[in-house]
Amino acid sequence: MNRTPTQDRAHWERTADRMLLAVRPYATAEHALIGLPGVPSHNGAHSDGLEGFARTFLLAGFRLAGAGGADPLDLAGWYAAGLAAGTDPANPERWPTFAERGQAKVEAASIAIALHETRPWIWDRLDDRVRQRVLDWLAPMVGDPMPGNNWIWFQGVTEAFARTAGGQWRQQDLDRVIALTDGWYAGEGWYSDGLTGAAHRNFDHYNGWAMHLYPLWFCRILGDAAPAGLLDRYRARLHRFLADQRLLIGGNGSPLVHGRSLTYRHAALAPLWTGALFDATPLAPGETRALAGRMLDHFTDHGATDEHGLLTLGWHRPFRGILQGYSGPASPYWASKGFIGLALPPEHPVWTEEEPPLPVEQGDFTRTLTAPGWLVSGTAADGVVRVVNHGGDHADPARPHADDPGYARFAYSTHTAPETPGDPTVPGGSADADPLDNAVVLLDAAGRASHRRPAERISIDGATAVSRSRAHWPKDATWDVFGGPDTRYTLGPWITTGSALRGSVEVRAVRVDGCAEDRADGGAAAGHRLRVGGWALAVDPRSGPGAVTVEGAVARVEGTDGLVSVVIGAHRLPRADSVAGAGSNALGASSATPVVATEGPVAHGAIHIALIHLGGTGPGDLPQVTTRAEGDALLADVTWPDGAHDTIRLPAPDDTAYDPWKDQLRA
Repeated sequence: MNRTPTQDRAHWERTADRMLLAVRPYATAEHALIGLPGVPSHNGAHSDGLEGFARTFLLAGFRLAGAGGADPLDLAGWYAAGLAAGTDPANPERWPTFAERGQAKVEAASIAIALHETRPWIWDRLDDRVRQRVLDWLAPMVGDPMPGNNWIWFQGVTEAFARTAGGQWRQQDLDRVIALTDGWYAGEGWYSDGLTGAAHRNFDHYNGWAMHLYPLWFCRILGDAAPAGLLDRYRARLHRFLADQRLLIGGNGSPLVHGRSLTYRHAALAPLWTGALFDATPLAPGETRALAGRMLDHFTDHGATDEHGLLTLGWHRPFRGILQGYSGPASPYWASKGFIGLALPPEHPVWTEEEPPLPVEQGDFTRTLTAPGWLVSGTAADGVVRVVNHGGDHADPARPHADDPGYARFAYSTHTAPETPGDPTVPGGSADADPLDNAVVLLDAAGRASHRRPAERISIDGATAVSRSRAHWPKDATWDVFGGPDTRYTLGPWITTGSALRGSVEVRAVRVDGCAEDRADGGAAAGHRLRVGGWALAVDPRSGPGAVTVEGAVARVEGTDGLVSVVIGAHRLPRADSVAGAGSNALGASSATPVVATEGPVAHGAIHIALIHLGGTGPGDLPQVTTRAEGDALLADVTWPDGAHDTIRLPAPDDTAYDPWKDQLRA
């Protein structure tokens, strides 16, 4: 939608105001709790009510700050009343304490930032007794041994605010937060959201909307009291990250559909706006607004709010398959972070400069993001940005996991969503999510697909990357981002997978190797079929057979938005098919995934090649692939239509090395 810069600012303000007014009918009498309709999170309705207050208060804080306190909706008075009631232990609307609900620590950070941003209009005008009650409610954060991920920053910003307001804080806590954050920095602007198995494996949107945002706000709150050089360190890291993030937004305005907490939607804009606010961005001001406006319109146009103006639990439509156990009716309001730009005054260049085309609209590009282990390709003709994932999978390398579709797939994009059947918020609700789309699996005699996590990164170089995993079949395939339940499992062969990505096509090469124990017991792992999945697309079931075609070693799916997903068995994968989905995709009620497979049992120690395409049309000219051996390594030499060359090298696994999995539960 074309808007002038002045119209754009007004549009953002109106959108924020509508969101804030829409939740008011669901507030308690004194506004301390906002109990939005829907299934409660596993934290319970009381905690969810605090979440509704805190996350919308954050939006109100940005709105008030950028307006210089102008307040026609009485946001300051409305939320001040909630602060007074919520922190009163004798009030029926009191907030849960940190001891009662750990989630309250998360919400405390939003409250602290909002209070800092609105200090002249709310905090400074509160009654002394209310201010003290707020500080008393925050005080138990001091000395709390927070979980080793982005949660440490809830402590950091809360104690920073308390320090500036005469409350309790501890230098030891702040030093720990800073030190842990430095240890989680993986380089090139990327943080791992904590360590898993003592390694940087947790790459997702939390890098932007938590690990970059909170450290800078910590410095903003402390001002001159922040440690010397800290602000510049955090600014430099965000500046570097934004050089990558600007490429990870599609021409449709969508961020990458990858990782957890996807129902936070617009929160993916947090680092872009934060970069502008802290002068920590390589982007021109108009580009920041262009990316932000396109994403806001993307979610607005695809029905992110319901008929009451409330953000729903889902991506476009309400959809529980992308949720986590902590997701409740107010969780989507972390989208408030996507409105940080409103804290910038109307005369800031981000609100006055003209918008350029988005990066992906300016031309095709390929990038190698070494820190997360991603290959990236954007194509201007269709606006699609694709990521091939041979890096973090949010899994402990010493423990078998069920595959979380948000992390374990080989590829993600701005225009597709992974298949996520079931409801992960209920016990066993995701147990039927057999790895399918963008998965490389072995099928056992019962047709069950093997799981990938944990995966080991082997290499990433230029346009190629390689990773390896041990095929395994968990008895309980329930997944969650933190690993799923302990369960018995059956171990299978090693699967080594390599990719070369350019344009709309990924060349995916696979080798399967048995292990010493399988050979010793007569080859118990033999007999598995290899299956390689392509991109899942939302489809219209009324469109007839033309939407899905299978011919020889080629499977093609045409989606409801005109996108085309194709998988071609180029070497040793002659059997093509498609797999239909119902209620399993965030982008549509019906979906289909093209796949190719071996005709019979997979040959061990041999290379298998599939071509994986996603684009606005069919793949056009395809790369030529030849295979060869070099010692015990198998190589795929790729010649692209433009003459570029890549080589995918698949080394043989060393199955004589100690395998920690052998000490785990075995079926």
